[in-house]
Amino acid sequence: MQVKDAIFIKSSAFLSECPDSAYPEYAFIGRSNVGKSSLINALTNRKNLAKTSGTPGKTRLINHFRINQSWNLVDLPGYGWAKVSKKDKAIFEKMIAEYITNRKNLLCVFVLIDVRHKPQQIDMEFMRWLGENGLPFSMIFTKADKLKRKGELEKALQVYKLDFLKEWESMPDYFISSAVNKMGVEEIIRYIEGINKMYHKQSNSKK
Repeated sequence: MQVKDAIFIKSSAFLSECPDSAYPEYAFIGRSNVGKSSLINALTNRKNLAKTSGTPGKTRLINHFRINQSWNLVDLPGYGWAKVSKKDKAIFEKMIAEYITNRKNLLCVFVLIDVRHKPQQIDMEFMRWLGENGLPFSMIFTKADKLKRKGELEKALQVYKLDFLKEWESMPDYFISSAVNKMGVEEIIRYIEGINKMYHKQSNSKK
């Protein structure tokens, strides 16, 4: 599947404001400096579909984009805000939790993780929360191009796997990515296409 069409639909502050849709939906989330906007632009072959900024945490709303007129990509606010008030942090957390737990057409949450850093408690806690609530998610390790020394990427992934398997029986589906050289982009899009096919097959069987 190639992304030939990607358009902005709307931004929403609450689940109730999100666009009504029977389209399968995929949400992208991570810590506020993980490179989410850059990856979304790489996935959609657009330079400025998602707004990038030198200041982390610019995404403050639930942003919906329609891809190929067949599925929705959702850009969620990052977590781990360092420069927002406790009040604003609580508002963002409530917004994200309400959307993720109640959006019926949300098929997968992609949790973005900066592969350069050791496992962060906030990432692990968020994925634990997803698991406890039975919410499907996959991991995307970002900024892989920054690990240039031989074996550095493999070592970083092994550290994450060992830490993850302390609590989980197995690793979820995961991808290695870079917005700079588009590493992993084709694999992520193909993964979404596969889920879409299963979604439509199940929907048609219920008719």
